[in-house]
Amino acid sequence: MDVYITKPEGVGGVIKQLIDDFIVEEILVDNTIASVNGVVPTRVLGSSVQKQRFMLCLMVKRNWDTFIATKNVAKSLGIDSTRVQFAGIKDAKAVTAQHITIENVSLEEAAKVDVTDVKVIPVGYVREMMSLFYLLGNRFTITVRNVESNKEWVGKQIEQTIQHIAKVGGMPNFFGHQRFGTTRPITHLVGKALAQGNFEEAAMLFLAKPSPQEHPASKQARQILQDTHNFKQASETFPRQLRFERLMLHHLAENPEDYTGAFHRLPPKLQALFVQAHQSYLFNRFLSTRLKQELPLNVALVGDFVVAVERTGLPLTPVAKVVTTQTVEEINRQVALGKLRVALPIVGVKQKLSTGVMGEIEAEVLSAEGVSDKRRGLNELSRVGGKGGLRTTVAPVRDFKIDAVGGNSVQVSFMLLRGCYATVLLRELIKPTDPVEAGF
Repeated sequence: MDVYITKPEGVGGVIKQLIDDFIVEEILVDNTIASVNGVVPTRVLGSSVQKQRFMLCLMVKRNWDTFIATKNVAKSLGIDSTRVQFAGIKDAKAVTAQHITIENVSLEEAAKVDVTDVKVIPVGYVREMMSLFYLLGNRFTITVRNVESNKEWVGKQIEQTIQHIAKVGGMPNFFGHQRFGTTRPITHLVGKALAQGNFEEAAMLFLAKPSPQEHPASKQARQILQDTHNFKQASETFPRQLRFERLMLHHLAENPEDYTGAFHRLPPKLQALFVQAHQSYLFNRFLSTRLKQELPLNVALVGDFVVAVERTGLPLTPVAKVVTTQTVEEINRQVALGKLRVALPIVGVKQKLSTGVMGEIEAEVLSAEGVSDKRRGLNELSRVGGKGGLRTTVAPVRDFKIDAVGGNSVQVSFMLLRGCYATVLLRELIKPTDPVEAGF
């Protein structure tokens, strides 16, 4: 993310200073809202009291990584973590509410889950497990602290920024900082190594590359491992909060050459996340360059992809067209009506690049990143996340409100469709000079 789409000066400030400053409530396709207050509507996704394979639950977590929270839910029930499924990954340093399904447990068993700062409330039985298919988006309530003291000016700057975003059809649909790791941005580098079949490099990046911003104990442990390659020692000395690293290290302590097997110790969704993070990084580079060259995000150019839009507002990315000189005028009429959106490729084995001006940009970015534009075969670790696809250039912002301004803080609320990042909108409002210091 090298550029902003909006012109107004940022209001400054810090996000996630307190856990309660960042509240995320999931919205399902039936418009059910997962409330952090634990209120459970009836008949969520057609759930019932009649026993079926999956128990649908509301999960409210506080200051928990989604993967680790669900792993501990499974541990509390004495079951394998693969039997607990969710639709979307929620922010860790936050209070979040979402729906999960737990396979082959009763309502009474689900009600007994006991995990600190994680509340699991049974909703009812459903026939299918929770997945991205059922997710519409998320409602955010966010407090930004340490903003400029003039509340009238703060309100005006935010309103002008939102108006600008509305005029261009939405915020730039970047993947947010947390996709790559803010304090330790290595996830996409691990993914690149995995996609290229460099498993040892990928493992050492994940386990042993220290970051100046992380906890001193973690930084020291990683540096020692980098210097010694002693997996057995690292498995005993790595800080306990580095749970996923420890899973890999325990495997490598016994099988020091089996880097692929070490990655397989991680949850499948986390394995996929590495490769997807590299794809996300390339997408961000594409989008940043398009903005830098002052090419429009909400007007299609010859060679661009465009995708249809559902009545819910969700883009139908599998239904895509390539803009030609013969169709560009009619397509842009449909874009203006909100029936189509411009999209850029997420690089993968099944996704072609754009053509025209955008295709030239994409080829230059891939060349600069040392990534071949040839569609490669997938290896056993990249297969889950390497197919690629399309992602729209803009993301609509719905129901934006300034809830409160004053006392050097501002609270805002809004809704974003699935796959879109609140931190990308906050970045436009704040315009931070240092994302790490600003809490991103």
